[in-house]
Amino acid sequence: MKNTVILVTNNGLGNADEKLQQLLFTKYLELLLHNEDLPAALCFYTEGVKLVCEGSPVIESLHSLENKGVHLIVCSTCLNYFNLTEKLQAGIVGGMGDILEAQMKAEKAITI
Repeated sequence: MKNTVILVTNNGLGNADEKLQQLLFTKYLELLLHNEDLPAALCFYTEGVKLVCEGSPVIESLHSLENKGVHLIVCSTCLNYFNLTEKLQAGIVGGMGDILEAQMKAEKAITI
């Protein structure tokens, strides 16, 4: 997975009730953190930016991923659109160019 980029486009995992999406994403990150082989980056855009902001149930897990060297790239346009720029709690603010660069460097991109 070290050459993989995960694209996070929802406020959780899948297309269901928001609480279920967040519950599934919480479990996904817990399991991901137990692996030695981690992705190069997680890119957050559209509704996905809500997961890296104040009030998100996965902030601690995201910080753990950052501490293990996983890059968290957060779309600035999306943060601005949802008025969340001041509420960012994890990752670095980047543009779509940064997300595209991460995708191009990766051998595989997974959208969740």
